[in-house]
Amino acid sequence: MRSKLITRTGYLKLKQELDQLWREERPEVTRKVTWAASLGDRSENADYQYNKKRLREIDRRVRYLLKTLEDIRIVDYAPEQEGKVFFGAWVSIENDAGEIRQFRIVGYDEIFERKDYISIDSPMARALLKKSVDDEALVETPAGSCCWYINEIRYEPDTETNK
Repeated sequence: MRSKLITRTGYLKLKQELDQLWREERPEVTRKVTWAASLGDRSENADYQYNKKRLREIDRRVRYLLKTLEDIRIVDYAPEQEGKVFFGAWVSIENDAGEIRQFRIVGYDEIFERKDYISIDSPMARALLKKSVDDEALVETPAGSCCWYINEIRYEPDTETNK
């Protein structure tokens, strides 16, 4: 079960995607389908088949976005979070081998286009929650337990909302 949390920036991106799909892309593809259908034989009409498929993809994504935006809870930064790892934190960690990783803990719907974001539901994020700088976190993975040390925790204001 995934958490239904999202940062304000992530929420605004999903709303923007929904708006773009519904107001711009879907009407354009619908026009193409109508035009291609008017040409006659649809069974051998590549324009018709491709755009009809694209229309189904758009509709599927729109349904998903509408449901997600309705069910999701926006989590904004609060000053009380400072010094500990919570949702929305940028975290820098290091293991005994000196390997350093930096990432932001965000909601499931925000991780797909960013390599430096991890889901709040991931084993790493769960192990780091409520920890402070210099704490160690034991992360359970299929390959076994790994120990990571927290080097830095920071929160950045949402630039898109000027918070």
